Amino acid sequence: MRRREKFVIAAALLGLGLFLVQFISLEYRYWAILLFSFVSYLISAWALAEDLQKFEWITILPFPTLYAGGVSLFYFLLPENIVSRFFILGLFGVGMYALLLTSNIYSVAKGKAIQLLHAAHAVGLFFTLLTSLLFTNTIYSLHLPFYLNGLLVGLVHFPLAYMSLWSVNLEQRVEKREVVLASLLNLFLIELAVIMSFFPISDWNRALFIMAILYLGLGVLHNFLRGVLFSNTLREYSLVAAFVGAVFLLLLPLK
Repeated sequence: MRRREKFVIAAALLGLGLFLVQFISLEYRYWAILLFSFVSYLISAWALAEDLQKFEWITILPFPTLYAGGVSLFYFLLPENIVSRFFILGLFGVGMYALLLTSNIYSVAKGKAIQLLHAAHAVGLFFTLLTSLLFTNTIYSLHLPFYLNGLLVGLVHFPLAYMSLWSVNLEQRVEKREVVLASLLNLFLIELAVIMSFFPISDWNRALFIMAILYLGLGVLHNFLRGVLFSNTLREYSLVAAFVGAVFLLLLPLK
């Protein structure tokens, strides 16, 4: 069976699984989503098995798994509108297919340059930010204590940050440098998530702000790992950070 055919089958099966999860009673819904995420990991492993190396079970496979988990949690929060639910199902299937293609490019491109790698990096960054947004919005919508907000944001964002940093150079093993950088960025996001718990703004605005900081952090670290982190690059990211901060201040309600 050709790879693209396997990707289509995997995306269709996971789309069906996402649809079926919504029929589970509320009492067991979160357990069903956890099981669905695990099944997503196994199906992704089957779809990518041809070029998958041992270390890629922790550098590549968690990516589609987290995406599936983030979408399923967001899908759970949608209103009972059949049109919006089927629309999200369609987007999920297309997104999963694109993510499997991206993961396959990462797996094939180890130690060599291929033309599609730049496109894969762009798609990978997009899905990293999207997954961050969906998870963070869901976490804040649960109205948990501030320390649990920080803990859950950290649990989600460490693998997202690490996989994004690993994809820059596609190392053929787990490198300490990427782990340390991902940990430092994740620690900052945890602290930010805790602080954001006390601001009187909407859950979406909190999630968008954390996603923006993740984008800035990954942008700087990607350039650092490529060896092109020059002063003008830092200046550009600093200007973007200032703009994001100004927008956040404008969102705060006036007393």
